[in-house]
Amino acid sequence: MTTDPTDPIRHVILLLLENHSFDQMLGCFQQLPDYSRLEGVTKEDEKTRFNADPDGNKYYQVETRELQMNPDPRHENDMVLDQIKDGNSGFVRNLAVHAGGSSPEAKQNVMGYYPLDFLPALHRLARDFTICDHWFSSLPGPTWPNRFFALSGTSSGRVNMPRGISHPEDAKEFFQQDQETIFDRLLDAGHSYSVYFYDFPSSLLLNRQREQRHLQNYRSIDHFFEDVRDEPHFPDFCFIEPKYFGTDENDDHPPHNLMKAEKLIGDVYNAIRSNDPLWASSLLVVLFDEHGGFYDHVHPPSADPPDNQKQEYTFDQLGVRVPAILVSPWVKRGFVDTVFDHTSLLRYMTDKWSLGGLGERTAKANSIRPTITTVRRDEADTVPFIRVPYSELVPAKPELEKSASSSFQRSLESFVHYLEAGSSKAEDKISAKAIEGLAAEARLFERMKTGLGKWFIGIGSGLTKAAEDKERQRIDTITRSILKHVTNFPEQEGNLRSQ
Repeated sequence: MTTDPTDPIRHVILLLLENHSFDQMLGCFQQLPDYSRLEGVTKEDEKTRFNADPDGNKYYQVETRELQMNPDPRHENDMVLDQIKDGNSGFVRNLAVHAGGSSPEAKQNVMGYYPLDFLPALHRLARDFTICDHWFSSLPGPTWPNRFFALSGTSSGRVNMPRGISHPEDAKEFFQQDQETIFDRLLDAGHSYSVYFYDFPSSLLLNRQREQRHLQNYRSIDHFFEDVRDEPHFPDFCFIEPKYFGTDENDDHPPHNLMKAEKLIGDVYNAIRSNDPLWASSLLVVLFDEHGGFYDHVHPPSADPPDNQKQEYTFDQLGVRVPAILVSPWVKRGFVDTVFDHTSLLRYMTDKWSLGGLGERTAKANSIRPTITTVRRDEADTVPFIRVPYSELVPAKPELEKSASSSFQRSLESFVHYLEAGSSKAEDKISAKAIEGLAAEARLFERMKTGLGKWFIGIGSGLTKAAEDKERQRIDTITRSILKHVTNFPEQEGNLRSQ
């Protein structure tokens, strides 16, 4: 239970999407009369805000309706620092020089923003709930370090992502994410959590998450839509990971069709809203991990480093603003301009449940607690159901979704390679069923506490089709038993789903 008797929230649900800036996705809301003080984009701004390319051609911040942004802008640490130089004036230049964005259309896409109500789920929620217009990514850099901050308050001194299996030297240092996380704090304090995933849960990159006590909390996404029916047993914290691979990717990473992520947002909201006891006790946070190289006009402020690890960056500045919406019957319609970053949610949860600290950044972050009121809003005051037409889900350029390989995907390949301890099989695929099978076994062996930690460094083998390669398996009897179950997982699926 919460240590704050005035806080009505019992369940915190985080949906963390990818790679869009605040201006691009929510800046349009400044054009509404009641949102005139929101830091967004007005029609006057369209005439005055611009970035120039290397040839001096100006590209203004105007509306776009492009659903598949191509090429994908760069967003590594050095690229972001270049983009925010001189008052955020380097976005177009950086694209033109570093991302193959030589066409006028590509340069304009980086500067564009979506018009009001164009995004059927995000904009519908933004109309009815609380927009955070100064929520910044935790560092000027790519996806994984920002996700590490969102779950642990640090990235252990790392800001870059592995470049793929062709650069094995990247993995040795990057994957040393041994820090304690919000998941550790929750279990230590007797609180529950679940990670719901589609294909590969990227939170497994945090080394502690591959321990037995955490692995049992991973569940495929279909379980989320079942678990919402039972509020008393719904987890205290719920982390939803989108689909990162395949043509049905809904993570919102360019060049994936934005409408697939819109449907995910709508589906999650509709599921929570369908059960009134759950709706009445939940806070849904719809958040993006980083800006993805897209323009935002607000310069990121300074920040407190999370710790003394500064191998790749000083961590004294926040990243670019990202879209963030707080959704609950206990928040107001409108916006807040408090400076938040991903650790602000950690600050709220660690304070709320007396979980203990998660680094200096989290300790000094502004908590989102003041946005939560003690007066429940009337059901008629908020949208009861969000519809995203199926016709919108068909991409206009399907070839982009089939051929594109994002830095996120290449880095995941590097992670699998790292866990396989030297496997050269680049064709190995992550198996969602295998991960779910491991989670089922972890639940089955919950009371077996001895000897488990030493072999989880090899658990990546159980995440791939290479699990049957016994020559590369030097693990004990318990591990082989679990991996055998994973290999035969299709035969066990009915049993798993009943757990």
